[in-house]
Amino acid sequence: MGILARTEHDVLTQHLQQVESLPSFTVLRRPETGLSMVRGRVGADGEAFNFIEATLTRASVTDQNGYTGHSYILGRNEEHAVVAARLDAALQNPTLREGLMTAVIEPLQALETARHAAIEARAAETEVRFFTMATGRL
Repeated sequence: MGILARTEHDVLTQHLQQVESLPSFTVLRRPETGLSMVRGRVGADGEAFNFIEATLTRASVTDQNGYTGHSYILGRNEEHAVVAARLDAALQNPTLREGLMTAVIEPLQALETARHAAIEARAAETEVRFFTMATGRL
């Protein structure tokens, strides 16, 4: 679900075109947009504090096979929330899971991994390494 929530809607839709079809569905909870408080923490053991409010959209669907899917995504894209919920329901179906993992989830994971590697490479270029030279004296 994390991959589906973090992937941009256009990229997700593009990968879904490679899938024959998803089961028909009924909306259980229409897409709703609201706010969620994001909490932060200073350091590994600092006290938690309210950092910022983030816009979230959620949706819930049930497909024709009886599987229920839910999604929460950052932002206001209601269509993205419904597509992610449909995929969540379809991924619970053992007959569809392997094909969806191969056609949608694994390629999206590879794109995310490549994007993170590029960001880390750019950050590494700006890294400053400090060193001290030992003079032999104490």
